Amino acid sequence: MTQILKFRKVLFAMLLVSVLVISGCGASEGSKSQGNGEKPYELTMAYIASSNVEDVESVQEEINKITKEKINVNVTLLPISGGAWTQQTNLMLTGTEKLDLIVSSSFYNYTSQAVKGQLLPLDELLESHGKGITEEIPEHMINATKIDGKIYGVPSVRDWASDHGFIMRKDLVDKYNIDLSKVNTIEDMGEIFKIIKDNESNVDPIVNTGDLLSTVETYIYPHFDQIGNNIGVLEMKEDNWTVENLYEHPIYEEAVNLARDWYKAGYIMKDAATSDEVGYNIVKSGKGFGYFTNMKPGLETQETIRSGHEMVAIRFTEPYQFTTSATSFMMSLAKNSENPEKAMEFMNLLYTDADIMNLLTLGIEGKHYELNDEGFAEQLEDGSNYVFNQWLIGNNFLTHVWEGNDKDYWKELSTFNESAVISPAFGFSFNANPVKTEIAATANVLEQYRKGLETGTLDPEKALPEFIKKLKAAGSDKIIEEKQKQLDEWRKNQ
Repeated sequence: MTQILKFRKVLFAMLLVSVLVISGCGASEGSKSQGNGEKPYELTMAYIASSNVEDVESVQEEINKITKEKINVNVTLLPISGGAWTQQTNLMLTGTEKLDLIVSSSFYNYTSQAVKGQLLPLDELLESHGKGITEEIPEHMINATKIDGKIYGVPSVRDWASDHGFIMRKDLVDKYNIDLSKVNTIEDMGEIFKIIKDNESNVDPIVNTGDLLSTVETYIYPHFDQIGNNIGVLEMKEDNWTVENLYEHPIYEEAVNLARDWYKAGYIMKDAATSDEVGYNIVKSGKGFGYFTNMKPGLETQETIRSGHEMVAIRFTEPYQFTTSATSFMMSLAKNSENPEKAMEFMNLLYTDADIMNLLTLGIEGKHYELNDEGFAEQLEDGSNYVFNQWLIGNNFLTHVWEGNDKDYWKELSTFNESAVISPAFGFSFNANPVKTEIAATANVLEQYRKGLETGTLDPEKALPEFIKKLKAAGSDKIIEEKQKQLDEWRKNQ
C-alpha cells in the first residue's frame, strides 16, 4: 500500500511538472508574439543616409510599436552619410560594435566583406525565418548575390532594370518646337543641342558632371556588361565569353570622340570634368538644359520634382539587367549580430509589412508627408525633416506612390523589370582580392584620365593612347586575365 501511495505521489508530481511546462511554453510563445514578458531584442540597422534625418528617432519609435508587437524587437536606425560610409562601416565590421543589419553593395566592397567573413551567410536563415523574402524576390535575383555558392545579401525590391537616355526641360523643347520623335540615336541629339546652344546663351545643353553618368556611358551601355568594373568587360554579342579592356575597344573610342566633338561645339559644360554639382541642381538654377542618365518608369516625375522644371525624356536603349541590378543595393547580416534569427525576422518584415516600409521610406504621415484623396503621397509645404533613399532597403512595391506617377506605378515598374534583356553573365561576381594591388594602381590612372575623356575635355587622339599605356603599366592586363579565369570557372559551375 505504501508503494502504491509513493507511486501516486510521483505520478502526480510528473503530471504537475508537465502541466507547468506546457503552460510555460504557451506563455513564452505568447510573449514572443505579443512582445510582453520576454525582453525585446535590441537590433541595430546601418544604412546610407541623405540629408534631413533629424526626425529619425520619431520614425524609429513608430516602427518599434509594430516590431515589438510582431517579433519582440526594438530597432535602432543608424544613418551614416555617404562620405563616411566606407570608413565607418569598415570599423564596425572589423570590430565588435553593436550591429545586426547593414546595407551592402557591389559599389561598397560587398564581395570582399563576404569573403572576409564580415557578413553572415543567409541561406538557412532565409529558409527558416525569411519565407516572405523568398516569396517576393525571384530566385535568379537572390542567386545573383551568391559569393562562393552562398547568399550574403538580399536585393531591395526596386527598379532592377534600367534603360539609358537624356532628360531635358520641356519648356525649351516646346519653345523651339523640337520634335523628339525624330530622334533615333544618341548622335541625333547633336541637332537639338545646337538649337539650345545657338538660342540660349546662358544655358549649357549637357550638364553631366564628372561623377555622374556621361555621354560616353550612355553610348556604350547596350554593348557591354562591365562584370565588376570597367577594366575587363564582356561585349554582349552571341556566344562571346572573352573579357576585353573596355578602353581599347573601338566602341569606347567612338564614344569619347563624340563627347570631344560636343565639347568643342560648346554643348558640354566647360567644367564638367571638375564640377561636383549634380545635373538636376544645375537645371534648377536655370543654367542647364538636361543630362544623360539611367532611366525607369516615372523618371520624368522624379526629375521634375528634383529640378523644379517639367522634364521630358528620350530613351536610346532597351532595359537591361546585370549582376549589379541585384547587388547594387542589398540588406546583409553583420557578423556582429548577437541574434541572427531575430535580425532575419526583422529583415523579413521589410519585404512583407507595408506599415513598416511606409514609415521607413516616407516617414510619419501628417508629419513628413500626407496622403491626398486619391491615395498618393504628397510633400508637405514646409518640407520634411526626414528624407530616406527609398531604393536602398526592403520592398518598395509596398509603399505609397508619390503624386505625379500613375496609380499603377509599381505594377508598371514590375513589368519594366520583367521586360529587361538579361546579360549572359548575370550572376557572376568578380572577386578583386587576387588583384587588389593592380586594382588600386589602375584606379589612380582612371582618376587621371577617365573624367577628362568622357566629358570631352581631353583630346582622345592624344589622351586615349596615353591612358591605355598607363593602365597596362598599372596592371590592367593582369586584372583582365584574373577576371577571365573567374568567369570561365563560374561558367563551368552553371
